[in-house]
Amino acid sequence: MSAFEVLGLDKPLLDAIQDMGFESPSEVQEKAIPLLLQEETDLVALAQTGTGKTAAFGFPMIQKIHAESRTTQGLILSPTRELCLQITNELKLYSKYVPGLHTVAIYGGASITDQARQIKRGAQLVVATPGRMKDMIGRGMVDISKIDYCVLDEADEMLNMGFYEDIKDILSNTPQEKFTWLFSATMPKEVASIAKKFMHKPKEITVGTKNAGASTVQHEYYTVGGRDRYAALKRLADANPGIFSVIFCRTKRDTQRVAEHLIEDGYNAGALHGDLSQNQRDLVMNAFRKKQVQLLVATDVAARGIDVDDITHVINYQLPDEIETYTHRSGRTGRAGKSGISMVIITRSEQRKIKAIEKKIKQDFIAKRIPTGIEICEIQLYHLANRIKETEINTEIDNYLPAINDVLEGIDREELIKKIVSVEFTRFYNYYSKTKDLNTSSEKNKEKSTRRDTKNGAVRYFINIGERDGYDWMSLKDFLRDTLNLEKDDIFNVDTKGSFSFFNSDASLTDFILQTFTEFKVKGRFINVEVSTKPGSSGKGGKRRDRKQGHRKGGDGASFRRGGKSGKGRRGGRKRPGFY
Repeated sequence: MSAFEVLGLDKPLLDAIQDMGFESPSEVQEKAIPLLLQEETDLVALAQTGTGKTAAFGFPMIQKIHAESRTTQGLILSPTRELCLQITNELKLYSKYVPGLHTVAIYGGASITDQARQIKRGAQLVVATPGRMKDMIGRGMVDISKIDYCVLDEADEMLNMGFYEDIKDILSNTPQEKFTWLFSATMPKEVASIAKKFMHKPKEITVGTKNAGASTVQHEYYTVGGRDRYAALKRLADANPGIFSVIFCRTKRDTQRVAEHLIEDGYNAGALHGDLSQNQRDLVMNAFRKKQVQLLVATDVAARGIDVDDITHVINYQLPDEIETYTHRSGRTGRAGKSGISMVIITRSEQRKIKAIEKKIKQDFIAKRIPTGIEICEIQLYHLANRIKETEINTEIDNYLPAINDVLEGIDREELIKKIVSVEFTRFYNYYSKTKDLNTSSEKNKEKSTRRDTKNGAVRYFINIGERDGYDWMSLKDFLRDTLNLEKDDIFNVDTKGSFSFFNSDASLTDFILQTFTEFKVKGRFINVEVSTKPGSSGKGGKRRDRKQGHRKGGDGASFRRGGKSGKGRRGGRKRPGFY
């Protein structure tokens, strides 16, 4: 018996679930599906984005719908066109083995007559944005007077976008005896007002803590001068090779300006804001989903409904006015069980806002430093070395090897490696080597977890495993802590990249850590740990224990994860200094 079968779902839905490769239900699905199948009740479900809410209401609704009737029986309201289409597509996949069941999407920017025609042909389920639905009700193009179920998806986002009156008008055209299911990431007073006005003794389920941020997201803030905000953004992008991020700005003007600057500087970036046409927005979003756009700069309104599971970072170029908005922003990463990082770039005058957000989301922020130019060079150097190591050889090059060997004749192995690396590294080094430190001098800007650094000294380590091995900052920290048998706070500032990572520990543990990882193998592979140093300060890249000196070995039974994704994307525009 499958995990979904236990929830009470019928065979047509179970077959569709099998086709889609779902293995086990998420927490919100485990709580909502049995409740909605067994009881006829109103429901308020509080869960972060990316937790599987569409299936949580979609499966029960499809199972309860009478497909033999052409009457519209279910209405789902969503805040944006993008989310409306996404929900529609998912419901169609869920109901593929339910004969005669039709789902129609209603949204602005498309032919209203075509949408009305589809509904007239028979649509048991209608997914709609509030504005277009209100318009079609006013024109008599859609009849929702006989629906049995109404879903308000991303209710807080719809209300933040100013749809409160539209929702009230729409719900006033539905029967009182229907059942309303409200799904929301947060519970502001406006959502509570809707629940009180249009719902009768609703059951409530909460995934995580009410109004809290997702536990899979690490929250960081960086304090810089007001004029250094854009320079800080570039450094954060450069310090995270393979970054796949949404960058939030407060205004449409700032969004367009930042995106244009990034493109001019050679990053593969795009802008998403309300001044774009629907076609322009579609092009940008399609490019982002395909990871052709690596850095998506967006306003809060335009980003509503973005549902991409592989976003590695959310960068708050500017803090929003409302704390609930920050919750939505950070919820774009750390989805579908993956971890993510939410970064905030602030000035010293904005530090008090961090405390307010911490209190609201019930999570602590880590105060971190903007990487120096030399630190970025180091990261990119390791990134380049690993890219070279992992590059598959194109056999077509064999035809050109004799001529290449003639050109490179007389260059020994070490010199050749230096030259290959220098082709990219020198350009990057020249760009960053003379740049200033962007961090403010305030003590408050020092990383909380490393405040003891100035007293006892802290050491930065390089380790040759990363995201491609299935690690994120949480799982790598656990692996190191378990392997070294250390306390939780002994390993800190863990920073995972595609094929390598960095971490910090007290200087007093250096010999122990290096000794532990001497001749250390996991599944036959050497796990190498070195003291991280600035590029060029050591010809060998850092302090390292010779494998022949060590006695402690790692067993094959050690925990080692494979199969993780680094979220690589391509860059466009003028090629910037750096490695891709």
